[in-house]
Amino acid sequence: MTKSLGLLVLVPAVMLAFPPGPASAQIVEVVGSRALGMGGAFVAVADDSTATWWNPAGQAAGGLFDVALGWATTDIENSQPPERHDEAAWFALATPPIGFSYYHLRIKETGPFRTIAPGSGGRDDRRAAVPDWSLSASQFGATLVHTLVSDLHVGTTLKYVRASESSGLTDANNAFDLDVGGLFVKGPVRVGAVVRNVLAAELGAVNLPRQARVGVAFDASQVSSRAVVVALDADVDAYDTAYGERRVVAVGVEGLAFGRRIGVRAGARFNTVGAEEQAYTVGASVAVRSGVYVDGHGVFGGADDESGWGIGARVTF
Repeated sequence: MTKSLGLLVLVPAVMLAFPPGPASAQIVEVVGSRALGMGGAFVAVADDSTATWWNPAGQAAGGLFDVALGWATTDIENSQPPERHDEAAWFALATPPIGFSYYHLRIKETGPFRTIAPGSGGRDDRRAAVPDWSLSASQFGATLVHTLVSDLHVGTTLKYVRASESSGLTDANNAFDLDVGGLFVKGPVRVGAVVRNVLAAELGAVNLPRQARVGVAFDASQVSSRAVVVALDADVDAYDTAYGERRVVAVGVEGLAFGRRIGVRAGARFNTVGAEEQAYTVGASVAVRSGVYVDGHGVFGGADDESGWGIGARVTF
């Protein structure tokens, strides 16, 4: 059984060498109260059930049971149209070696927006004739994790995605895709990597962009009494979205305070290509009882006027 599970997790990993796929509207930093409070520097942390989104391998290094639900919203007022409004809701459950998740994303743009025209070779076109556009997507996922050797974990999230967009040009579409991740943990050092949307699945007029990200984190609680985690993430390659090219570097920190009943976090992320926007984040968790937390985060922008917030709840032990 263990060998079979390991093979099921490892077989998709051969697809990591595939070149990046076509463009879409999906970005990474949309779900997970802790991850969003840390600016999106979460690939090497990923120790709660939202690892099913951020890095499925992280589930192996988390608790015995974790369930999380939450909601987040972000508004981006670009210096040039379109303006963007994102909403996300999620439910995730992890009890290694398996996990289950549901994520619902809604993206709305106002004003002429960019898309990648079929056969354009990645060229940006303005579809000015459609001033308002929205995309609704639901993702159901099943996650499997496996420990290869001591401290080295791999994981796969197999997912079914259904998406529809408001222009009326296409009907709702669905497809299967997968994420593949790895995590190495040695004492206070955590090193993670993930490739999301390995198949770059086509959903009618919208494709899921292949996204590769690496991360490192230092967990001071493993070598001292200070419960502080510092993390850094970086996208390996740029990928296109409906509002421009994106390759993000993110930094974040998380720690406990007030007798370990309150967790606080902060972070920042920077897009190093395209519009080169930036965002800064803060977040907190309150333990309402042992193992039960209420999470919240806020985000505000730099180059563009980005603002957002979210709230969630977690049960973990």
